[in-house]
Amino acid sequence: MGSLNVYSVLVVLFLTSGAVMATKENDQIMKENNCETKMGLPCVLEAFTSIFETRSISNKCCGELIVLGKVCHSALVKRTLENPLFKDLSAVTIIAKSIQTWNNCLALIDSPSPSAEGYMIS
Repeated sequence: MGSLNVYSVLVVLFLTSGAVMATKENDQIMKENNCETKMGLPCVLEAFTSIFETRSISNKCCGELIVLGKVCHSALVKRTLENPLFKDLSAVTIIAKSIQTWNNCLALIDSPSPSAEGYMIS
């Protein structure tokens, strides 16, 4: 639980601080796409821990991640990896996990709900 609190502080820092060290390219992408306001903090934390740890992401947060968009998702992950606090992490592994999280959420959102199957809306 302690690591989640550390991650919570880091995510809040990343989302609210203008002093975060990021490349101009990722900053520009984030600003142009208004990335920092498209996803609620609880879901940002869930997505973050599903990528940087081995936790799952809920259906609700998968929906918010897809609304966030792939461009914003990629920019946020890359921006996080640029922070010196994460210098010891394997960028290749983290990017692969971020792609896996994105694809899992996309498949979940694109698949019909089991409760809706068999019903016709007229």
